[in-house]
Amino acid sequence: MATMPDKEKLLKNFSRCSNWEEKYLYIIELGGRLPEFPESERKAENTIQGCQSQVWIVMQQQPDGVMKLEGDSDAAIVKGLIAIVFILYQQMTAQDIVAFDVRPWFEKLELAQHLTPSRSQGLEAMIRAIRTKASNLS
Repeated sequence: MATMPDKEKLLKNFSRCSNWEEKYLYIIELGGRLPEFPESERKAENTIQGCQSQVWIVMQQQPDGVMKLEGDSDAAIVKGLIAIVFILYQQMTAQDIVAFDVRPWFEKLELAQHLTPSRSQGLEAMIRAIRTKASNLS
């Protein structure tokens, strides 16, 4: 994810947006920066249940223990939310992911109060799925 900002830069970029329309555009832009998701990975075991949109996430443990996350969605804003989740978890091991609470970051970004209930539920479902998979690997 070389083109993705780190957590602090993400926060800074978000705070520079003057309104929520700009923030949504930034979220969509982040989703557009995700690497191409392989068609072969769009299968049932990679689907995140609990999302209104189609969401696929694949996690692989690299030799150094750091988790590699790949994902995609058929909805632009949801794809951007996937990118945000991946930024928050980047360079983490499975144990780090299990121990890390993303919610304070969502509060700093003011995401919770600006997402529809269905998107919030989908975001929670993504985080739950990633943490569950990570806990099975740790």
